[in-house]
Amino acid sequence: MKVLFAAAEAHPFVKTGGLADVIGALPKALKGAGVDVRVILPKYRGIPEKFVSQMEHVAVLSVPIGWRNQYCGIERLVYDGIPIYFVDNEYYFGRDGIYGYMDDGERFAFYNRAVLECLEIIDFQPDVLHCHDWHAAVIPMLLQGHYRHNPFYKEIRTVFTIHNLLYQGVFPYEVLGELLGLDDSYFLGVEYYGNVNYMKAGIVYSDHITTVSPTYSEEIRTAYYGYGLDGLLNSRADSLSGIVNGIDTKIYNPASDPQIYTRYRSNLAKKAENKLALQQELGLPVAPYIPMLAMVTRLVDSKGLDLLTRVLDELLYYDDIQFVLLGTGDEVYERWFREAQWRYPSKLSSQILFNDALSRKIYAASDLFLMPSKFEPCGIGQLLALRYGSIPVVRETGGLNDTVHAYNEETGEGNGFTFKDYNAHDMMYTIRRAVSFYQKPEHWKKVTKNAFAGDYSWNVSAQQYIDIYNRIFE
Repeated sequence: MKVLFAAAEAHPFVKTGGLADVIGALPKALKGAGVDVRVILPKYRGIPEKFVSQMEHVAVLSVPIGWRNQYCGIERLVYDGIPIYFVDNEYYFGRDGIYGYMDDGERFAFYNRAVLECLEIIDFQPDVLHCHDWHAAVIPMLLQGHYRHNPFYKEIRTVFTIHNLLYQGVFPYEVLGELLGLDDSYFLGVEYYGNVNYMKAGIVYSDHITTVSPTYSEEIRTAYYGYGLDGLLNSRADSLSGIVNGIDTKIYNPASDPQIYTRYRSNLAKKAENKLALQQELGLPVAPYIPMLAMVTRLVDSKGLDLLTRVLDELLYYDDIQFVLLGTGDEVYERWFREAQWRYPSKLSSQILFNDALSRKIYAASDLFLMPSKFEPCGIGQLLALRYGSIPVVRETGGLNDTVHAYNEETGEGNGFTFKDYNAHDMMYTIRRAVSFYQKPEHWKKVTKNAFAGDYSWNVSAQQYIDIYNRIFE
């Protein structure tokens, strides 16, 4: 089985969110299961020089964009045994950042077409093109519209993975003909209130669709989570699967992580040494008995921050806890948490920045990890927290619902604490319940043992993807 992953980002080359973690880790798990898997990315200016210097030039080709032909270079390196191809065009990708430009529709139309154009040149004929999110979503439609007549492409199948349905890539109608080179017979497959919707193209034209958790695959078929595409997703329900993400358990391993203060496996005393060190580093009172609640997150509404800002003052004023926040995002939230730290300097540390090393220290140091998300297709934070023995407190949505199971004091089962309704006081009650169990060592040992015992690797999920690859050829 030969598979080519097409995506806009991948760790460690370029990353803005969880998509990069998936593209960085899943191919390695598939390779371990015997799949010949490769990855193709845009070559952004921000890719670190240590990787750029390793790239070998493979080919030059012209990529048709509507009535024009644009330069495209293909470069290649092998990382962790996975061949990675880079689509080079200085005009489209030689910019700061990777998204948010007025011509994103054109930039990613070029990338999608380049992926298909380069296959014969790089001498790789995949059985499956696995496309990820809207940035690679028109590949299946372009394959149908421009390449099926060519014997090289005739048997290629497509899988499309929705990582976050909120971001769909909606552009003016003219994109269909002027950039994608397709006539109006394809408009119905991409039409969205008179515009062209790249995400919709992926859903309509792919042989199979996946999302990043079973619960999210059901949620996006409802009007609340479907963002206008729920009817379409229901019509393709038989070709829609939810497969929960994993994490790279070799990179994220408290027993060998060089970034944390004290390495440990499941020893809570060793884990507690990390809390004392982080308290000292952040200027919080050094106190092993005080429960530390943490968030590592983008500071945006969807992460449930409106719930937190409503009740955090009450929690910090009345409860004997410490709260550590790491993240950047909306200015209103950045300002709110900076001001909250000024109000509670001995209980709250607001780190308004992105720092991977500090995030790992927080996972290792914290006792509880908060994710009260409005929606969460899968979530990586709760998996990392579980891996490091920080017990998640989450809302029952998307992948949080599939990976965090409420602790039951009667049976000793469960690896976290959960609440269902998007309600600030339900969240606060659940945090206080979690803290009450932290103060009961016999229960805390059980819930942390359950967390450490979980398998958060990609192994099971990789096999589920392989099953889908095989199924679409039946």
